Amino acid sequence: MDLGLHGKTVLVTGGSKGIGLACARAFLAEGARVGIASRSKVNLVAAERQLKGEGYEVARFAGDLIDPAAARRIAAEAEQALGPLEVLVNCAGAAKRTPPQELTPETWRAAIDAKFFTYVHAIDAVIKGMAARGRGAIVNVIGVGGKVASPTHLPGGAANAALMLVTAGLAAAYARQGVRVNAVNPGATLTDRLKQGLEAEAKLDGISVEEALARATARVPLGRLARPDEIANAVLFLASERASYVTGAVLALDGAVHPIVV
Repeated sequence: MDLGLHGKTVLVTGGSKGIGLACARAFLAEGARVGIASRSKVNLVAAERQLKGEGYEVARFAGDLIDPAAARRIAAEAEQALGPLEVLVNCAGAAKRTPPQELTPETWRAAIDAKFFTYVHAIDAVIKGMAARGRGAIVNVIGVGGKVASPTHLPGGAANAALMLVTAGLAAAYARQGVRVNAVNPGATLTDRLKQGLEAEAKLDGISVEEALARATARVPLGRLARPDEIANAVLFLASERASYVTGAVLALDGAVHPIVV
């Protein structure tokens, strides 16, 4: 199926590893022009080297999206390198998982900064330009924690819930200007971030990380955890011309762990 992504200009935040890197790779395979952003220059260089070894060229931009000025700079540099941005994939920032008895006001604030404002700042830096040009697609990689409260993921889950509202609200606000805004909610996915979540759950329940992983896998009706490329496939569809009438959607990608009707 031709997704109509060849030649599209794409910025993936958090694109140096995990789901973000899988998204960047998938867009490149479709012939898109791709930039990846991360606060870690080391991770960006490693991702660029990996993609180059696979035959792909990618632009890289370093900066901490908690800072709105950095988000504006990254967007400007990406447009200078790639051309006017047509697709933004938000995957940067992750809230630290913390057992409830260890939560503090600072923990809550750090989670909102890390997961909510990194997305909002990136969106703000590109969406007005997309609207002025009359086209654009934004896909927010959020997470199921915004719908189902986890004791070890309360601050991050609160940020996720807020991002789902932002997704729906901006989709309605910008639809007439040709900008679509959608989201995906991955469940447990085989990335480096999964390890930190498992460690927090293991600490709370007094079990080993290996047992926490086994429990997480056993909860999935499909019988396994997601791969990053499987999340990327959904992101590509939502960003593509094949999803031209899809906006304001939040797609669950948790293997039916939480069979919720919305």
